[in-house]
Amino acid sequence: MTTTVAADHTTVARPVSVPRGYRFELVKLVSQWRIRLLVLACWIAPGLFVAAVSRQSTLPSDTLFGRWMHATGWAGPLVILGFAGTWALPLLTSVVAGDVFASEDRLGTWRHLLVAVRSPRRIFVAKALASLSVILLLVAGLACSSAVGGVLAVGDHPLVGLDGHLLAPSDAAGRVFLAWVCVLAPTLALAAIGLLGSVALGRSPMGLLLPALLALAMQVAQMLPLPVAVRLALPGYAFIAWNGLFTSPAQVGPLVIGIVVSLVWAVLATVLAWLLFLRRDFTNPTADGSARRALTTGLLPPAGLLVLTVTVLTVAIPSVGSGIRQDKVQRSVATAFAHLYRLQTRQLNRPDVTEARLRASAACDKGAGQVTPEGPGNDWRCVVSWHLPDVEATGTAVYQLDVTSDGRFVADGDGPKEVNGYFLVRTPVGDAPNPLWQFDGNVDLLSTAPKG
Repeated sequence: MTTTVAADHTTVARPVSVPRGYRFELVKLVSQWRIRLLVLACWIAPGLFVAAVSRQSTLPSDTLFGRWMHATGWAGPLVILGFAGTWALPLLTSVVAGDVFASEDRLGTWRHLLVAVRSPRRIFVAKALASLSVILLLVAGLACSSAVGGVLAVGDHPLVGLDGHLLAPSDAAGRVFLAWVCVLAPTLALAAIGLLGSVALGRSPMGLLLPALLALAMQVAQMLPLPVAVRLALPGYAFIAWNGLFTSPAQVGPLVIGIVVSLVWAVLATVLAWLLFLRRDFTNPTADGSARRALTTGLLPPAGLLVLTVTVLTVAIPSVGSGIRQDKVQRSVATAFAHLYRLQTRQLNRPDVTEARLRASAACDKGAGQVTPEGPGNDWRCVVSWHLPDVEATGTAVYQLDVTSDGRFVADGDGPKEVNGYFLVRTPVGDAPNPLWQFDGNVDLLSTAPKG
């Protein structure tokens, strides 16, 4: 008797590769109508807005760089950047990253996805990369659209920095680009927190709202008179620290710290989301995670990171308190006034004078001298003095200052009328905005200059 042994050919199912999973998740995201609408809005709306506002007689002068939208096309993308860091980017990360995992819970498609991909790790990587790609596409649209709209509507002209000095068009373009690149760090932190909320909270809408709510809480915290170390330890500080790029020399200390803190938060939140996702029970379609595990793994480590960051920065940075001191305010106001005085001199076709020969200085007090001259507030008052060559009399001008908690201030001219009393100045070619009437400035919170 002959026995025939048949070979058993078994096909081994292999997990889908990460590139294929990434393409699949990217197509799923882009096929959603709200994502397509967001992409269209980010690539068209900012340019139209900047072009329209630049043509209006009334400018958003209460917005950083808004008063210069008539003068140069590079002010527009900075106005959009300020709005984006406050509202647009947190909402975009919520819609994209905050829903990328929760959508599978709502649709009940986890088992189908696991059968198709056969690797929870690769599913996580594919979803994280797809959401990151869409977010980068949206940020690029905001930056490119606003820059193109501003340059086409107004022109490629010099930009006035936050200390009054003129930035050449090429320098302004480079710094605008760098500012948009810098805000990618806090955007990644919010996106990672969105991934964490989407994994930890499942079907709950709180996962979708988590990045926006966290950004709102950080905005409220930035308006409070917090110590410098606490302010810099918040992952969203880089959304406003880019202001320091537009001074000379650039105030890069707070910006670098803000970027590093944001990236640390991004890494921590992504790792926590990864751990929660891999420990999840996918066999039960109604179970979208353990509430206790979400609390211990998703909340306690970020809180510990915040405490650790505050402790490290308190020891490392030289500034104490709010970082806003009388000598810093006086130095910033005098520097900005000297630069803008030269700009006004060129407008009026007067003989040029250097800052060294102008010898501008400022004497500032707070609360009419009744309170300690430090910290934010709208009760700062500065008297600026300067000297013109071959003129014995000393020129003086008065400014009322509103200094915010992050060091930004608005100086409002309060006379004399020939210097800063009017919005317009009469030039040989017609009326033009008076650069000394009202101007923005920035106090370096980490400056270690000796008190004067």
